[in-house]
Amino acid sequence: MRLKDVIAELEQLSPPSFAESWDNSGLMCGSSSMEVESILLSVDATDEVVEEAVLSGADLLLTHHPLIFPSISHISDDDIIGRRLLKLISGNVACYAMHTNFDVMGMADEAADRLDLQEREVLEVTYEDALAKEGIGRVGTLPRTMALADCCDLVKEAFLLDNLRLFGDPAKRVRRIAIAPGSGKSMIPHALKARAELLITGDIGHHDGIDAVAAGLAVIDAGHYGIEKIFVSYMKEFFRKKMPGMNVTAASQKEPFTVM
Repeated sequence: MRLKDVIAELEQLSPPSFAESWDNSGLMCGSSSMEVESILLSVDATDEVVEEAVLSGADLLLTHHPLIFPSISHISDDDIIGRRLLKLISGNVACYAMHTNFDVMGMADEAADRLDLQEREVLEVTYEDALAKEGIGRVGTLPRTMALADCCDLVKEAFLLDNLRLFGDPAKRVRRIAIAPGSGKSMIPHALKARAELLITGDIGHHDGIDAVAAGLAVIDAGHYGIEKIFVSYMKEFFRKKMPGMNVTAASQKEPFTVM
């Protein structure tokens, strides 16, 4: 299958029109006419993942986060991004990113599904037309009221996490939940407006967590990668259904830090 045909399927799943204006989703490098028989999936195009893509003979490296972000003015081996791009191009590996368009059309509902959120709504509307409202994150209700400590266990099980951070009283009981995969401190006002009792997200700072709790909102920081790694399993299942003959594997990327 040609790369342009693979991209057409990806953009039917998560149309570029749903991406934020500041984003850089799409084709990072590669020829749209090249043949694609093998795809490597990853959240990020790190040095290790790029090396793995080349050594494994992948034709396409499909990532959630864009390799080029923000824009660059030159490509050379003097900087990190240039080095990665040169390695991919010399290895004849295309790179495509599904970022905020996938956050809206894919990630948000998948994350909510894993928590079995009911009566869900869009947390932050970023796209609206005559037919629908779409956007970042979801807010809804759990099947039953739970203590925050039990919510932590639920999140760890749903997203295969060893640890997380909780801002709030572990004994507090909650039911209305907001979830925003990725970096979510900007989601705190939206969660409060939606009357959520708990926000599950990543990259929460010290003061953000303290102030959220003071405003009545508990926060579970499950990590940026911690939740967004569901991109890999989601896309693996997508290709299994849509392109069963495609060789699709997950990169060996893992949490970028170690809790000691």
